[in-house]
Amino acid sequence: MSGYVDGYVIPIKKKNIKNYKKMARLGCKSWMSHGALSYFETVGDDIDTKWGKNFRQLCKLKSDETVVFAFIVYKSKAHRNKVNAKVQKDMEKYQDKWEMPFDMKRFTMGGFKTLVGAK
Repeated sequence: MSGYVDGYVIPIKKKNIKNYKKMARLGCKSWMSHGALSYFETVGDDIDTKWGKNFRQLCKLKSDETVVFAFIVYKSKAHRNKVNAKVQKDMEKYQDKWEMPFDMKRFTMGGFKTLVGAK
């Protein structure tokens, strides 16, 4: 199975979800218009699981915080690099228009090769 995924884990104050959603809609529009196969931004709902280290522990969330788990799917790493270059150009025009609704020092992301997948 081919494919590549960029994954994001973003601790965020619950009060900032509304502002984040505005930014995420813009991101979705940009990534999809430049060729991403799919785009998801999700917000923590059931994150206090008893198995392993839960998201609350992993992200060291405070009581007024939750976590955003986001991922974007591409055909390949090369496809991702082409799409992201176009998205970056799009996003440059918005850089000074909003304040990040989360702490960039606590944000993490990575690129992942598909191990198993289904459509």
